[in-house]
Amino acid sequence: MTSTNDLIASFRQLHHAGMPLLLPNIWDPLSAALVQATGLPAVATSSSAMAFSNGYRDGQKLPFEDLLKILRRITATVQVPVSADIERGYADDDATLAWHIQQLIGTGIIGINYEDSLPGAAEMEPMEQQVKSIAAIRKAADAEGLKLFINARVDVYIKGGALTDDGKLKEAIRRGKAYKDAGADGLYPILLKDPVHMETLVQEVGLPLNITMVPGIPDLAVLKAIGVARVSLASGFLRHTAFSMLALVERLLQGTAWAETMRAAVPSEQMNKLIPE
Repeated sequence: MTSTNDLIASFRQLHHAGMPLLLPNIWDPLSAALVQATGLPAVATSSSAMAFSNGYRDGQKLPFEDLLKILRRITATVQVPVSADIERGYADDDATLAWHIQQLIGTGIIGINYEDSLPGAAEMEPMEQQVKSIAAIRKAADAEGLKLFINARVDVYIKGGALTDDGKLKEAIRRGKAYKDAGADGLYPILLKDPVHMETLVQEVGLPLNITMVPGIPDLAVLKAIGVARVSLASGFLRHTAFSMLALVERLLQGTAWAETMRAAVPSEQMNKLIPE
C-alpha cells in the first residue's frame, strides 16, 4: 500500500512533468473513482461542488465534520493522490487552523487549496496574516511528518477592487513570493486569464502555477508553453454534470430521450467495480 508521503511525492512530481496536470475537481467518492478510472493520476475536490452536492451553499457552509467524513470516503475509494479544497480551513485563528490541518491530514489527503480571502468578503486577507496562516499550516503538517502540498490561492483577480490590471499582477507577485517563503508549494491565482500575467507569475514567483479552466483562457498547448503546471475545473465539473442531468430530464419530459436513457449510461456492474470492497 502506497504511503502518504509517497503519494505526496508523486503529486509534487506531477507539477513538474512538463505538461499541465488536469484536475476535473470532484465532490464525492464516486466522482473520484470515475476520474481515477479515466487514468488521470490525481484527484482534487471542489469546496463549492462538495457543498452544493450535500445541500449547502458555498463558503464553509458544509459542516467541517461532514467534510472530514467525505474526504475519508474519497481517500478510501481511490489509490491516487487526493488534494482537498479547504477554503479558509474553517478557522478564525491559527491555533484552530493548525488543529484542523491535523484532522484533515488524518483523512488521508496529500494536499490542500488554501484561500486568501474569507468566503463572501469583498476584500482579501492582509498578506501578513495570510503568511502567518500558511506558516502555521506548514508547521502543523511537519509535526505530522508530512510534506503536505499547499496550493496557495491568490484572489486578487476576483477581489482586486480598484487595482489596475498591472496592479493586480504586482499584488499577485508580491503575495506569491511571500506565500512561497512561508511554505507554499503552488500558486493559484483563481480566474486569471491573461497569458502574459501567467508567464510573468511563473518566472517571478517560481512556484507551480494553477489555472482555472474558464472561457477565455489559452488552449492547453499555450498553457504548456507558458509553463502552467496545473489546470483545475473548480466547480465546473459538477456544473457540467448538473447541466447534462437537466438536459436529459427536459428530453424525457418531451418524450424524446427514452432510447438514449437506456443506451447512454454507465452500466451498474461497471459502477460497482469502481468502488472497492
